Amino acid sequence: MTTLPWHDPSRVDRLLAALEQRILLLDGAMGTMIQQARLTEADYRGKRFADHDQDLQGNNDLLVLTRPELIADIHRRFLEVGCDLIETNTFNANRISQADYGLEDCSEELNRAAAELARECTRDFEGRDPERPRFVVGILGPTNRTASISPDVSNPGYRNVDFETLAQAYGEAVRGLLDGGADLLMIETVFDTLNAKAAIFAVQDEFERRGARWPLMISGTITDASGRTLSGQTAEAFYYSICHAQPLAVGFNCALGADQLEPHVEALARVAECLVSAHPNAGLPNEFGEYDESPAAMAEVIERYARDGLINIIGGCCGTTPEHLAAIARAVAGHSPRPFPTALARTED
Repeated sequence: MTTLPWHDPSRVDRLLAALEQRILLLDGAMGTMIQQARLTEADYRGKRFADHDQDLQGNNDLLVLTRPELIADIHRRFLEVGCDLIETNTFNANRISQADYGLEDCSEELNRAAAELARECTRDFEGRDPERPRFVVGILGPTNRTASISPDVSNPGYRNVDFETLAQAYGEAVRGLLDGGADLLMIETVFDTLNAKAAIFAVQDEFERRGARWPLMISGTITDASGRTLSGQTAEAFYYSICHAQPLAVGFNCALGADQLEPHVEALARVAECLVSAHPNAGLPNEFGEYDESPAAMAEVIERYARDGLINIIGGCCGTTPEHLAAIARAVAGHSPRPFPTALARTED
């Protein structure tokens, strides 16, 4: 992909310049913030989907169409505490996941609308402080299928999705995100690297179709104390299996709190010839599935990441609120980012 020019060289240059100067702040948990709103089925349906024949409550991605003011308010709350990178509300905005709600044909529209909404919010904050750019990260979630593992324990050779189906679903999502104005893309919460490879294929195919490229982040998930992804890879193996995509940054998110994730970020930082990111959960879930780690406690651990020179981008996943991100911002403010890899190319065009 190095032969393709950047889509917007000036935006990429501003992003790279900011990354060289300081640790950038990714936002926190969209799902956690939506849960606090205690929405009803009617909120999810809005007028447009009032007569839809399937339940829609819980389809958070749909809210960019039915409750855009709520999603915009969440974006703004994270921007107000200093977040540099705002994720689109598109974790499940792919054809495969949306099929659970009978809305698979809305996938591309959801991604475009989500990117446009996030872009509107970042432009507003950039207008207030032109010297501090804010960037929209187009999110590509893992889908609710896995291409490497059988969902049927009695039939280990069975798969309920294949590479081509995943790539086509990701392709729709990528088109929507780029049309909506995303500055960069992030393939995140990767529990199955084969799924991620399908997403990479779709991303690169769309870049080729457009004759330009956008910065790409890839974030895996270490699922438990084994120190491996669900499909069995260590941190180092995960990196080596996706580095051909020439990502701007590789990191880990979800499943673990900052303390439990730390050794895996360290392992990644030792081998990565790109930037390193992390957005851990607010601790481990309690017996009710809720996250109790305080902003101060989480920020104390994150400061070790920064002090040890492990990260370039830091944010929060499940359970993290604007208060968590504000505390993290204070914790990393006095620390330099992980040294910029010499292999990271600046704009060529």
